[in-house]
Amino acid sequence: MILLVLHFLERIGLKIPTLFFYASTRMIFAAIFALVATICLGRPFIRKLYELKVGHTVRVSDVKILSEQYQKNRNVPSMGGLIFLTTLFFSGVLWMDFSQAFTWILFLTMVWMGFIGFLDDRAKLKNKRSLGLSGRKKFLLQVFFSLLLSLYLFSPLVTDSLKIVAPPFAKEKLVGGEVLKLPTKEYASRYYIPFFKKPVVVTGFWILIAICVTIFVITGSTNAVNLTDGLDGLATGLALFVASVLAIISFLSNNLTISSYLNIIYIEGSGEIAIFLCSLIGALLGFLWFNGYPAEVFMGDTGSLALGGILGVSAVLLRREFLYAIIGGVFVLETLSVIIQVVSFKFRNGKRVFLCAPIHHHFQMKGWHETKVVIRFWMIGLLLALIGLATLKIQ
Repeated sequence: MILLVLHFLERIGLKIPTLFFYASTRMIFAAIFALVATICLGRPFIRKLYELKVGHTVRVSDVKILSEQYQKNRNVPSMGGLIFLTTLFFSGVLWMDFSQAFTWILFLTMVWMGFIGFLDDRAKLKNKRSLGLSGRKKFLLQVFFSLLLSLYLFSPLVTDSLKIVAPPFAKEKLVGGEVLKLPTKEYASRYYIPFFKKPVVVTGFWILIAICVTIFVITGSTNAVNLTDGLDGLATGLALFVASVLAIISFLSNNLTISSYLNIIYIEGSGEIAIFLCSLIGALLGFLWFNGYPAEVFMGDTGSLALGGILGVSAVLLRREFLYAIIGGVFVLETLSVIIQVVSFKFRNGKRVFLCAPIHHHFQMKGWHETKVVIRFWMIGLLLALIGLATLKIQ
C-alpha cells in the first residue's frame, strides 16, 4: 500500500527519495511497525481473550511430575497467535509489493495455516475434553495447500494460468558475464545443499520427488513448530532465529551482484520475502514481550501452525530446504523425539526412550527449570542459525 501511495505521489509531481522504494528500507520499517504494533495491541488483545475465557487447556494427567508446573498455565489465554498474525498482516499490507507473486503466496500461507490452527483451537474451547481437529484432518489440509503450491511452482500450465501477478523467476550469472533467466519450473527444480557450490537439478520423473519434498518440508515445518510450542517463549525465540537467517538470505538473493559473489541464486522479487519475514521478526519480538516466562498468553495452534507454515514456505521459495533443516535443527529434534518415542513405545512393549516427549519435557522431568530449558534451546538455535549463515561462504 505504501508503494502505491509513493508511486501516486510521484505521478502527481512530488519528488520521493529513492530509498523509500528499496527493499532494505521497507524491511526496517516493516519490522519496526510490527514490533510497536504488537506491543501496543497485545495488552487489550490479551484482556479480551480473558473476557472470552479462552483459557489454555492443560492435559498432563499421564505425566504427573509435570502437572504441578503446568497449573500456573491453566487460566492463561491461548490463541495469542492472533496478536502477531494481525500485526503481521497489516505490516505486510503496508510495506509489501502486491505485484509480486511471493507476496500473495506468503499471505495465503499465513491465512490458510492460521485458519487450520484457529479451527483446532476453537474445537478445544467448545469442548474442554476435545483434542481439537483430528490429526488426520489437519494433515490433509496442510498437504492440500502444499500440493497447490507445488503445482504452481513445478507445473507451467498452472503457473501460466494464474495471470493475476507475474510468476516468479530467477537469474543465473554465467562465467562470461551473460545472465541466464530461469522460469519458475527451472528455478524451482534447483536444490541448494549447504557446503556444496553447485545445485542439484531435478528433471523428468524426479519432479514428482521434488513435489513430495516440497509437501514434506511445508507440512513438516508446520507441525514441528507446533510440537515445539510447549514452554513459555520457546517456539517464539527459536522462530526468531530461523526467520532472521531466511530474511538475510532472501535479501541477498534479491541482488544480482551480491548473489553472484556469494554463489547463491538470484531470485527476482525475493526482497518481498525478506520484508514479510522482517515483519514476522518484529511481530514475534513484540509477542515475546507477553509470551516470555511467565507467559501472559500462548500462541496456540492458531499461531504455531501459521508460523511453521510461513517458515517452511519461505525456505521452499528460496530453495533452501536443506539449509532449513540446519537452522531449524531444534524443531527437527523436537519432532524426531516424538517419532522415536512413539515407535519405541509401540514396538518395544511400552518402553520409552525419553522420560517424556517432545524432548523439552524430557529435560523438565530431569529437573531442569522451564527457563533453563528455554534459554539452552535458544542457545542451540542461535548456534545453528550462525552455522547456517556460515554455509553462504563455506561452499
